[in-house]
Amino acid sequence: MTRFASAQSIAHDIRSGKRSAASTMQAVLNTITQHDSAIHSVTHLFAQQAMQQAHAVDAMVARKEPLPPLAGVPFGVKDLFDIQGHVTTAGSIVLRNTPPAAQDAALVARLRTAGAIPVATLNMDEFAYGFATDNAHYGITRNPHDTQRMAGGSSGGSAAAVAAGFLPFTLGTDTNGSIRVPASLCGVWGLKPTLGRLPRAGAYPFSASLDVVGHFTGTLEDLRNIFYIMADTPAEPEPQDLRVACLGGWFAQNLSPALAAAISRVCAHLGLTGTTELPQTPTARAASFVITASEGGTLHLPRLRAAAEDYDPATRDRLLAGAMLPASTYVQAQRFRRWFREQVHAAFEQVDVLIAPSVMCEAPLLDNPTIMVGGKPASARANLGLYTQPLSLPGLPVLCLPLSNTGTLPLGLQLVAAPGREAALFSLARKLEQAGLAGRYPHNTQQAA
Repeated sequence: MTRFASAQSIAHDIRSGKRSAASTMQAVLNTITQHDSAIHSVTHLFAQQAMQQAHAVDAMVARKEPLPPLAGVPFGVKDLFDIQGHVTTAGSIVLRNTPPAAQDAALVARLRTAGAIPVATLNMDEFAYGFATDNAHYGITRNPHDTQRMAGGSSGGSAAAVAAGFLPFTLGTDTNGSIRVPASLCGVWGLKPTLGRLPRAGAYPFSASLDVVGHFTGTLEDLRNIFYIMADTPAEPEPQDLRVACLGGWFAQNLSPALAAAISRVCAHLGLTGTTELPQTPTARAASFVITASEGGTLHLPRLRAAAEDYDPATRDRLLAGAMLPASTYVQAQRFRRWFREQVHAAFEQVDVLIAPSVMCEAPLLDNPTIMVGGKPASARANLGLYTQPLSLPGLPVLCLPLSNTGTLPLGLQLVAAPGREAALFSLARKLEQAGLAGRYPHNTQQAA
């Protein structure tokens, strides 16, 4: 496979006979085997099964049978999606002795129906609790643009595999930013759809009331097309006359100079003046954290009582802390969530899309995992979600796009819309891409070789 080939181009080439599905799959497997040791995005390869499915696609081509839209296209999944016959570990050894999945996760099944072929499971923070993909059991995933830097998390393996050109698209999950943070740091496209729009069945849960399943791609067109395939709905028309506003206040603090300049260029291109603020954003971030910690801790408490020593110590301590939160604190956070959602929905009566940074800076160094918050160094693992966590609370669709021509390592921008308005996000993203303000960040393959 040519590095950075899109899902659309791979499907077209297989359908037209320009390349076979088997040769495409073999090239993908070879590339991962040769190059993934530098970034460690993959935890398991389904080499034999993937080749068998690729040969089946080639047999369909030979028989001149109609092909589904993603026939022969390889993809990977964050290691918390069920793959039939494979033990779902959710990035932990705690689940290593559980039975293999009896069926695919709902999204994997829909993608298989569309002809796509799962190739690999991808590294993640244990039980999706983190922003670093620093896993005590399966290792650290490194950023393909600079292997001395973080890929972000918790879906870091999924973002890195796309950024490195190993796979055209991958699946991830986002509770508090686990798609948007690594998409930003790795310079790829990512989508956290509206809460509940895509089925979560077969994706190991973290926070039942906040978890969202989504994906990463190398191109906007793939992001859009694959979303509608996974949603099992026809593509919606994209609105052209959009009212856009830039979020300020909380979302304008702590920005690196390069990111501030990039956002200014976007706003100037769109003719935006001034900013919009969401009320009590710091409280929204805190409420999102409380809900996540409480639900995650409650989910894991029975297993923690039986096998706490099997957990990554950092994950274990956070889960135990969450389990000990008073019920009244959790209820208060959910009450605030309802109020905040109403305020955000009211904002969307005046605007169609809100713009906000994804992460305040480029990927932090692994040996100095800090970022600047309030003018002081702060833990990257604890604060990379500074701009994503508040926007998780209302269940909104958020598209993370890679900014172009920033003169730095990758930087990302969040486009935020009202629930169910993903089409507005695709429309604005397309305008920014056409203006040269967004697109795939150029990757130096020598750094991942």
